[in-house]
Amino acid sequence: MLRLPHEFVARLHPRYADRPVAVTGGAGFIGGHLVDALLALGATIRVIDDLSCSTSDHLGELLEMEPERVQFFHASILDDAALREALDGAHTVFHLAAVSSVPRSLADPERSYAVNALGSMRVVDAARRANAKRVVYSASSSAYGQGATLPKTETMLPAPVSPYAASKLAGEHAMLAWSKSFGISTISLRYFNVFGPRQPADSPYAAVIAAFSRALLAGQRPTIFGDGQQSRDFTFVSNAVLANLLAGASEKTLSGEVVNVGTGRRVSLLEMARLLAERCAMPHLVPIHQPERPGDVRHSLADLELARALLGYEPIVSLEDGIAQTFAWYRDTLSTANP
Repeated sequence: MLRLPHEFVARLHPRYADRPVAVTGGAGFIGGHLVDALLALGATIRVIDDLSCSTSDHLGELLEMEPERVQFFHASILDDAALREALDGAHTVFHLAAVSSVPRSLADPERSYAVNALGSMRVVDAARRANAKRVVYSASSSAYGQGATLPKTETMLPAPVSPYAASKLAGEHAMLAWSKSFGISTISLRYFNVFGPRQPADSPYAAVIAAFSRALLAGQRPTIFGDGQQSRDFTFVSNAVLANLLAGASEKTLSGEVVNVGTGRRVSLLEMARLLAERCAMPHLVPIHQPERPGDVRHSLADLELARALLGYEPIVSLEDGIAQTFAWYRDTLSTANP
């Protein structure tokens, strides 16, 4: 559960108490944590999710605990009728639904583009028609591509190198175009490698920390695609959730701006594998190296100046604390699943 510092609770609670919001992809990893935070801040929430990349387990618990404040629409954002119903009356729309994996986009580029690009256009247009005041879009730092310059600033020319990155960038463009054409307030948050509890680890498309943790807890060597020197700005999920809350609550005029959401610190995959191996007291489990995968970005690091200036964003959970919380969750969950 996200624990916001007191100053953020005092700032955000008046903006969300009794506010109707909609969350696309609210049964997913980041979406589920966002729904938790919105509930804690007093919002009433409609979630639309087709469960193609998630399960209803956590959301089902929330529906049982808060049936008056959480409503679930089991449908795709490509289902126009369901989307209209889910967004009806929403003050703020948090758009997180996506096919969120570079390898998955390489395996099925058409579906990734349909959901991420066309789906985002449908979400922002449905929000406009529902008279929503703002759409907060979950974008991706993969839009920056392979450029060597670090850190990544929002003024850099995008250069996507995978169908996933291209489709997420198309979603940003929809947010900007609908804001300029129709006047709806939008903002795109470019996430940098979000991780944390409840991130799926049992998929060939699992993210780095999830995949490493699962392998190590099974007594196996983690797999790195490439030499392991590639680096990432690993961002604990609470930081991404906070950015969403700040963006949704901002009283500033937002018209399609793109804002980085990261920590401003990067770690190589080899270093991350070492940190996790030490945490489970298995330093001898050194990584196995496989050929580099197409579409993977070599380095990422977020410049946070715009996030600070526009949203008042600062990371609230460090990498070390995030790893500790995440690894503890995988250890407890996997040991329960495999007694």
